[in-house]
Amino acid sequence: MSSKPKVLGYLGPEGTFSEQAARIYRARTAKDRMVLQPFHSIVELILAADVGKIHQAVVPLENSLEGPVALTLDMLAHEVDLKMAAEIILSVRHHLLAKESMDLESIERVISHPQALGQCRAFLQQYLPQAELVTASSTAEAAKMVAGSRARWAAVGNAAAAEVYNLEILAADIQDNRANATRFCVLGKEDCSHPTGDDKTSIVFSPRQNKPGVLYEQLREFAVRGIDLTRIESRPAKSVLGEYLFFVDLAGHKSEPDTAAAIEAVAASSSFFKILGSYARWKE
Repeated sequence: MSSKPKVLGYLGPEGTFSEQAARIYRARTAKDRMVLQPFHSIVELILAADVGKIHQAVVPLENSLEGPVALTLDMLAHEVDLKMAAEIILSVRHHLLAKESMDLESIERVISHPQALGQCRAFLQQYLPQAELVTASSTAEAAKMVAGSRARWAAVGNAAAAEVYNLEILAADIQDNRANATRFCVLGKEDCSHPTGDDKTSIVFSPRQNKPGVLYEQLREFAVRGIDLTRIESRPAKSVLGEYLFFVDLAGHKSEPDTAAAIEAVAASSSFFKILGSYARWKE
């Protein structure tokens, strides 16, 4: 008897960058059969993984232009018990999509995800200053809205969305920076338990005392052991004004002796501490 395929959730509908990331992850995880399932929001997606409705969830974590996805970070810290099992870094190419060819000056509304609009800010200000900017839950949802409207609307989305919703590309590669990339993480109940030799570990913590040099003292635990920190972000602790959580990515697997020792030292000096997971470093 064949086993039931695992469900991999992503931020839908069809044609999102999240779906692209999910397809890449599924292709690299050939040993497991996976069925892709779209969700309407990041909240719904993460909660589905947390309660076991799906096996894993692919969610956006940060963008090279717009920075971290705060909702993902906050839910990982405060609301769910999930681990990061993998990361996927996807080059982002944004296009201006519409139902038919039209002059840019005649477009009344441009719809997309807030981050996509932000990543194309210069283009939109220069070529569509008259257009109303309207946000949607995803770039693909924006494309779907444009496809279903008779108005002179356009969407910012990718080539996959243009194909899915039968839209024309009015302008290609409209992102402000060609180095635009989004980092996604795969969330589940387990992380990558075995080191691959080229791993990263993500943690979140809050120092036990708010005093001068306290963060330096904690991060020094990694420096003295020669452990590279690849990302540091801060978010409000959601308790007292001025109290923060620090999200740190570091090179190495949590099971490696030096990494484990540094993590233990940081945890001992923290009022809040959580290992978000160890996983293989992304490779193209």
